[in-house]
Amino acid sequence: MASGGFEDDEAEGTVTINEFIEQMDAEELAADLVLGGDEGDECTYPKGYMKRQAIFSCITCTPDGNAGICIACCLSCHDGHELLELWTKRNFRCDCGNSKFGTLACKFLPSKDVENSENSYNHNFKGLYCTCDLPYPDPNVEEQVEMIQCCLCEDWFHEEHLGFKSSDSVGSQIPRDEEGEPIYEDFICQNCSPVCSFLTLYPEKLWVAAQVDSTGCANACSETIESNKTNMDAEAGQLENGTEAEKSVMRKCSEKISEPEPGHLGNSSEAEKSVVGKCSEKMNDSEPGQPETSTTETEKSVVQNGSDKNDATEPVAAAGCAIGTNLNSCPDFEKKPLFLSKNWRNILCRCEKCVEMYNQRKVSYLLDAEDTIVEYEKKAKEKRTEKLEKQEGEALDLLNNLDHVAKVEILHGIKDFKDELKGLLESGSSGPSKAITAADIEQMFSNLKNKRKRME
Repeated sequence: MASGGFEDDEAEGTVTINEFIEQMDAEELAADLVLGGDEGDECTYPKGYMKRQAIFSCITCTPDGNAGICIACCLSCHDGHELLELWTKRNFRCDCGNSKFGTLACKFLPSKDVENSENSYNHNFKGLYCTCDLPYPDPNVEEQVEMIQCCLCEDWFHEEHLGFKSSDSVGSQIPRDEEGEPIYEDFICQNCSPVCSFLTLYPEKLWVAAQVDSTGCANACSETIESNKTNMDAEAGQLENGTEAEKSVMRKCSEKISEPEPGHLGNSSEAEKSVVGKCSEKMNDSEPGQPETSTTETEKSVVQNGSDKNDATEPVAAAGCAIGTNLNSCPDFEKKPLFLSKNWRNILCRCEKCVEMYNQRKVSYLLDAEDTIVEYEKKAKEKRTEKLEKQEGEALDLLNNLDHVAKVEILHGIKDFKDELKGLLESGSSGPSKAITAADIEQMFSNLKNKRKRME
């Protein structure tokens, strides 16, 4: 009994070779994704305010949390210091060695500006997060919970502090599939949501709701769709005496809103998307006495562009405004957390008025693909692939440049290592199911060392 119990305890913490390799690969990939494929060989300061890069805060040098450093400075200039990993920050320039660090100079670039005026700092640089202003990991909590990052302020929030109504359960309001995996691309916290109030003027395709059907697909903005249907029904009676063009536009609106899957909107024309986005207010916006030809031209535009299929993953063209309304006349917006669907930024209008509005609200980065985490990680994967291919090529070049004797010695060394490892894994005395210990590894290398000595 006692012996069996000991063996169970010993085997509990073991992994197979394949599991170990997969775990190591996953950890390396995760690190590359966070660091953006940056090897940390040089300070990023000369690159200016980078659209997105991994940033660290040195509590030892700047306890007030008013400075950030790049990967290279983290590894070299601040080796041994208390450091905080902040994941990524947008439009940031490395502060290492400037006036905030006193006498500490950057080892890569001793001469830097006194201050980087365009950098933004929040309480994350002090190791604090969320509206509760607590550290992560929280030393007072045994089980750490995951946090969600706002794509605007880039702060991190606990699920219970997102700002949902207290009467509703938090878990039911965060868009997830049946397995609990997030089905939204970006999150905007309730404090930042008023800045993006213009998003409410866009079609329901932009949003992800919390409700999930039996297939694991989210029902986007179901409440908004029902509301729009109600408005459409109420206005239907007012159109009995309308022009044929007005009736046609309203029919198109009704058809679009009645579609069971929001994804169908991705194959609609741009004019139709604009109509759908404004369908509940389409006819109310018309001024009394407006010429009938105005609506007729709108209908012509819908018909003319009806065959132009526009992929939802492609940015909206800047030819016409996708919102089609006065941005200053947005309805009163209630602060609330927002969850946005995949490729939602590509739906944003890029007309002159909207671009000006983005600049005024200081959110023009939403139009830049390089600002997204998706693009950041995509580039990191590409750099990782290039790095692995380069390493393989360098190893082959090294082998090819050696003389014949050196090549033979290396190949014999590789063969000896493979034989020892194979013997360790398939030894009849150990058995394939026996766990490999540190002592076994040390013995394997000792055997290789002794064999090398005999050959010499």
